[in-house]
Amino acid sequence: MRPSPTANGGFAADAGARVQVFAPLTVVLLGPTGSGKTALSLALAERFAGEIVSCDSVAVYRGMDLGTAKPTQNERARIPHHLIDVADPDRHFTAGDYSRAARDALHAIAARGHLPIVTGGTGLYLRALTEGLFAGPRRQEVLRTRLQQKAQKRGSPWLHRLLARLDTATAARIHANDTPKLIRAIEVCLAARKPMSQVLARDPLTGFRLLRIGLNPPRQALYARLNRRCAQMFAAGLVEETRSLLARYGPIKALDSLGYRQAVGMVNGSLTEEAALAAAQQGHRNYAKRQMTWFRREPEVAWLEEFGDAPGAVRAAAQMVQVAPSAVNSG
Repeated sequence: MRPSPTANGGFAADAGARVQVFAPLTVVLLGPTGSGKTALSLALAERFAGEIVSCDSVAVYRGMDLGTAKPTQNERARIPHHLIDVADPDRHFTAGDYSRAARDALHAIAARGHLPIVTGGTGLYLRALTEGLFAGPRRQEVLRTRLQQKAQKRGSPWLHRLLARLDTATAARIHANDTPKLIRAIEVCLAARKPMSQVLARDPLTGFRLLRIGLNPPRQALYARLNRRCAQMFAAGLVEETRSLLARYGPIKALDSLGYRQAVGMVNGSLTEEAALAAAQQGHRNYAKRQMTWFRREPEVAWLEEFGDAPGAVRAAAQMVQVAPSAVNSG
């Protein structure tokens, strides 16, 4: 007897047999800042009828353009982009917000018969998208403020001792000096009225076949490119953009991101232009190194040892997409 079609277009065989389910392909481009992810994503999108889903924690904010190296208006006109300019910079846009919006975008792109291409360097956002976040309670701002005040007076080890009384297992996993994680863990314990270790429950992305392609260009060449890009950001008016954002929103958390933090220093007079540029360049080099440490932990990444705008990288990535299976087997 011929197997019956499943809801998503595959075929289910007899009971007990293996089941083949056809899942839409999603390409995930990852790698350090400045490695050419945008150029590669555009090339693949044009070749395979793709749409691009940004995975950048600062590019979500409107008006923060020069310091984020967002795709240009011309590039966005060529290819549909998602999760860029979706929030005002005074809004706290969380990894959970990103995961929900990005998953909606993936489903909508696949429903149109196009190829979703996720690209960006925010590792936490990518993990939230692919692996999900634990279903903890929402932020408790009053409680957070009280805990931050206690930490300022008594130090983060006091928070760690408090967490140890509430949840020994979670306290053992968090460093005594990691104040943000300690506050969040205590917040979850008190709001949920049970240890955080008992409410951890992730919601991984399902229904998609992920092809992870990583860019790892030569370190010194990457650093030289980052230095040039930082200089171009300042020359293009990063300080003026920052001054405008400060005038409109005040000293918001989003302005503590790389480049903007140093531009704020120039605006308030604590940094000279030379010192600000040098600090921004060093910060981007350090960030690239941390990103690679994070992305090395991602599973099943096909690494390309060159920039994404190199012809060889484009050919290699296109070949991977061309031969990637769209079916996953289970059973």
